[in-house]
Amino acid sequence: MNTTIPNNPLEEMIATLNLSDANGAKTREDIFTGPSQWMPHGRVFGGQVLAQSLVAATRTVENRFVHSLHGYFLRPGDINLPITFSVDRLRDGRSFSTRRVQAYQKGEPIFSMIASFQVTDPGLEHQDAFPAGIPDPETLPSAAELIGENPHPVAQYWAKARPFDMRHVGSPIYFSVQGEQVPHQAVWLKALGTMPDDLTLHTAALAYASDYSILESIYRAHGIAWSHPGLKSASLDHAMWFHRQAKVDGWMLYVQESPSAQGGRGLAMGKIFSRDGQLLATVAQEGMVRVPEMAD
Repeated sequence: MNTTIPNNPLEEMIATLNLSDANGAKTREDIFTGPSQWMPHGRVFGGQVLAQSLVAATRTVENRFVHSLHGYFLRPGDINLPITFSVDRLRDGRSFSTRRVQAYQKGEPIFSMIASFQVTDPGLEHQDAFPAGIPDPETLPSAAELIGENPHPVAQYWAKARPFDMRHVGSPIYFSVQGEQVPHQAVWLKALGTMPDDLTLHTAALAYASDYSILESIYRAHGIAWSHPGLKSASLDHAMWFHRQAKVDGWMLYVQESPSAQGGRGLAMGKIFSRDGQLLATVAQEGMVRVPEMAD
């Protein structure tokens, strides 16, 4: 457990996802524990607990690969505490296995997820097309280049400590929203460094990264930047469908849009493509979005 920004964010992410059996403890569920990754705001990053829950579930399944997960963020997690994961083996059928994962701190659930796994099977094939007119990631500035030496801890984390390089197509919304206010955007991302040749780790890392910027399509539609005074946001739930195997240490394009926002909540959808055009995953997330000037 780190209490300072890690020097090597990729290694820190791998360690965070490296769950281990909790002293061989056994109940009706399989029990695992995992550390919490440092974050500047003191709360566990949702993508971290999502990815760890997926790793825990995967450890109870043999020769089957996750194809979908659905989770709810129940309470904020504390970065100063480890997380306990209980995995309930709900069903093992001929082709599919279903697992329920609960993540706990201080004896209370902070996240709940159901994931489904499938034996590799041939079938029909089609996908949405890779969007046209997208510039190459190498032509776009990194977060470190855009944020520079802004001393705020959150800005420094965005710039230097995230385990993924993220490059917005068009201007990012860290400090302002430039151009047309539209409910959609695209972001290139890839893990820093080379990842081990481990499908479970790449899949979990993809889930981890899927929580980074998906709500930005809501903010962009209303001209709201992350630095907007008094902005409060939190992930409420997260659904993800895994279509094809991902290699997260290569560039991927995350295309995001928000079909609706209302009642202090916004819905965002995302598609993650490999650089060569394969649709790797589809994501949906609803988030709490509260802006002070909109309050009664």
